[in-house]
Amino acid sequence: MTRRRWILLALVFIAIMINYVDRGNLSIAAPAMMKDFRITPESMGVLLSAFFWTYAIFQIPAGMLVDRFGIRWSYTLAFLVWSLASAAIALASGPGDVIGLRMVLGLAESIAPLASISFIRSNYSGKEQGFPTAVYIAGQNLGPAIGVLLGAILLDQFGWRTMFAITGLGALIWVPCWLFAAPPDGTRAERQAARAAEEPAGPRPWTWRMVLSNGTFWAMTLSILLSSYYWYFVLTWVPSYLVLSRGFSTLGMGRILSSALFAMAVMNVIAGAAADRVAARVGVFRARLWFGVLGYLGTGVILLLLVTDRSWSLPVLAFSLCATGSSTRFQLRRAPRPPLSPAGSSAHRRISDRRLLLPVCVPFWPASACLPQAPKAFRESSQCCRERRTRKASLLALRENCLSLSFPLKEN
Repeated sequence: MTRRRWILLALVFIAIMINYVDRGNLSIAAPAMMKDFRITPESMGVLLSAFFWTYAIFQIPAGMLVDRFGIRWSYTLAFLVWSLASAAIALASGPGDVIGLRMVLGLAESIAPLASISFIRSNYSGKEQGFPTAVYIAGQNLGPAIGVLLGAILLDQFGWRTMFAITGLGALIWVPCWLFAAPPDGTRAERQAARAAEEPAGPRPWTWRMVLSNGTFWAMTLSILLSSYYWYFVLTWVPSYLVLSRGFSTLGMGRILSSALFAMAVMNVIAGAAADRVAARVGVFRARLWFGVLGYLGTGVILLLLVTDRSWSLPVLAFSLCATGSSTRFQLRRAPRPPLSPAGSSAHRRISDRRLLLPVCVPFWPASACLPQAPKAFRESSQCCRERRTRKASLLALRENCLSLSFPLKEN
């Protein structure tokens, strides 16, 4: 199994890349489809958003599906459905067909991230999960870059219908490879027994009321919300903006945006290594906080597209995406875990909430209103962490469950 799991990890990496290629195809074809279907940008926005309607709604049902049928068959079914749905857009006769197929695409693709993380948790111990997770994240980053470049080439040479057909049907070669390499999942009872063995004995140390009343949970939720808005804005609308507003050709748009996305993927690795070195000197939390703050500040550089000429498009996009890559990647890493205060200690809870919200608020509030508060928050937080240690186990478990919403890990 040791060798097989690395083969399976490579297949997961490829599947996630294809996942992002298929979800981003419509944004590449948007200018051509708007012309063929004679629809407005507002109507195109509906087509682009249809994917997310089902993708968001089916997150929880997708997790239940993976638990019920196992990783092997859940991933297989999801891959088949989303590839065929993407390919079928080539036969669309109007916007209604595209909306329906994109909703099917979103439904099926909601399974892939959950099945991928579940595979990593099931096949790698807590100490081994760093590299497999980095491979998974690399697939998320490289998928859009490859998709933009490949989609632009296919669109320029053959048109948007052929682009959807080739990318959708061509990806199906992954399915037999996965079925050949992936071992049987076992019965449902066996999977439930394995999960029960991993869970700690005794009553659950947290409740949903604790989760929903905890500022850390809402800070992380807001952070994901705001960063995802920027990320999917880039993936869905920037290709059309470069073609329709900046006058780039399809190939020119593909070269510019894919170059910026490839640079972002490289920056993820560089920022992670740099942050680890800085953390060894100033502390893990402080290093990640300031990488997040500076990264989100750099994200706002994308607004310079409004006041610069087209020759600045690549530098502006590359800088903005690299800044984003240096900040949002820390949402997928374990945050430092200082002991939290008891529920009755509102002062420390406010400090924790403020320091966690700081990287989120900087891009949207004036930096001068947030940054000066950070050193004081660090000092007060450190003092409280030294003085208050009761209920440590239960509240740390609460923090772990909140963090697992974005990057679940299993420890030995």
